[in-house]
Amino acid sequence: MTPTDSAAARPETTEPELAEPHLRAVLDTAGLAVEYVRAQDNTLFRLDEDGTEIPVTDFAGGYGSVLLGHNRPEIVERARELLASGTPVHAQFSSHPYANRLAAELNRIVGRELGTDEPYFAIFGNSGAEAVEAAIKHAEMDRGMRLAALREELARHTASVRAAVAAGEAKVTSRALAGAGLDATAPGGDFETLAAELERHNAELFARPPLFLSLEGGFHGKLAASVQLTHNEGYRAPFKALAAQARFVPRERPEALKEIWAEERGTLRDVRVFEGRVEVTEREFPAFCAFLVEPIQGEGGIHVLSEEFAAEIQRFCASIGCPVIVDEIQSGMGRTGALLASAQIGLRGDYYTLAKTLGGGIAKTSVMLVRQAWYREEFEIVHSSTFAKDSFSCHIALKVLELLEADGGAAYRRAAERGDALRRTLESVAADFPGVVKEVRGRGLMLGVEFHDQSGSASPALREAAAGGLFGYVLAGHLLHRHAIRTFPTASALNTLRFEPSLLLSDAEIARLDGGLRDVCAIMRDAAGERLAAGRAG
Repeated sequence: MTPTDSAAARPETTEPELAEPHLRAVLDTAGLAVEYVRAQDNTLFRLDEDGTEIPVTDFAGGYGSVLLGHNRPEIVERARELLASGTPVHAQFSSHPYANRLAAELNRIVGRELGTDEPYFAIFGNSGAEAVEAAIKHAEMDRGMRLAALREELARHTASVRAAVAAGEAKVTSRALAGAGLDATAPGGDFETLAAELERHNAELFARPPLFLSLEGGFHGKLAASVQLTHNEGYRAPFKALAAQARFVPRERPEALKEIWAEERGTLRDVRVFEGRVEVTEREFPAFCAFLVEPIQGEGGIHVLSEEFAAEIQRFCASIGCPVIVDEIQSGMGRTGALLASAQIGLRGDYYTLAKTLGGGIAKTSVMLVRQAWYREEFEIVHSSTFAKDSFSCHIALKVLELLEADGGAAYRRAAERGDALRRTLESVAADFPGVVKEVRGRGLMLGVEFHDQSGSASPALREAAAGGLFGYVLAGHLLHRHAIRTFPTASALNTLRFEPSLLLSDAEIARLDGGLRDVCAIMRDAAGERLAAGRAG
């Protein structure tokens, strides 16, 4: 498309602004309310006042969605073929062999990276948040079915003991009464009193709502259930009454796992007959529905989960029978040099959620994978999504996997190599501005730069930006207008800028970022916030 064509395709409009006008105003404050008219490779294009295209290097990368580049030619061509052939998008409740091929290919790669042949069953969706919703719904369905089976087992035991007592084959002892929390000194032994107390105690536990574990700083979406598992309280608080609740585990504090377990655990009381005596025993109550983990926290500030803490989470969850949901929506699909970033730290999930790059930057698709040991086939009937598992998105996802796997996984190696090159540049900037840059974090092409707090800056502009919660956005606005670089802060850590470009990232684009970041750092070092405003006006 020529610049003239781009301008002509977007005539002036007089409609009132009704599509999230407040958000646009906030973006405009930081200089980020920019319309992009074209995208190619690692570049977005906007128009100047004369209708001429201005290229902008995209380090935001669709929040990790365009690892293979904007409008990747092979993916665009596949999309054209599918649309030209009239591939069905709406053929729900029918056979979807292409979805099965996609699930099989995902299993092949996941099995290779995890070193397992246990299959994972696939439930498809449209977005990452929807995949998380499916995972937590499935985990709660599984927990509910396990609880129902446990409750039936306890009832059978009670009935069996009642019959034994009635037949004179067993007696209620003071020890049994004490085990139920009753007065062990009471004369005789009334089994019905004992049974009623056990039922009351157990009923309180069975009535508990689902409780999830999630890491502090974690982000798992903003839908009704997933938002409650997202740590940012600003996102959670308005909707707290709507859905499941979570306990948030401090990052890299394995001792906190035992502390939370001690606070939340519960024990059911069972009754059996041993050598003619009624005995009360304890059974562990499944207190937690699932533990959600990001191997690299995206919106929480690009924090990488350590191998040591990952191993502790794995051991802890195995010991209490709690499934692990690994959220790979932003970190997965090759961004760190492997399909699963979690596989690189030795973490194996019972569930995985994948999205973003799965759609190749074109299709809106996601998938939730469930390990066979945890899978409940009944879920397929009670959960569905109109646009999920369609021919178009599945075939696009198959093309994405084909591109990632081609030439012995050259794309994975490219992502790792480009990530190393980008990281060296970021660390060089950090070394030259130690009073400005606090830390460089991440892996592969998922990196972040955290800046020191500027609320005490001598510059009024920097102080105001820090106090108003717009600090990272103001920096991003300056990089956009002065250096033609697009990035954003992470949503829950606004002092951290994210860098998630495509694997097509060139040395020249890295050099451009180097210059832009050095300019930003110099502004903060010199407390020259007025230069940021000049950058946005330029």
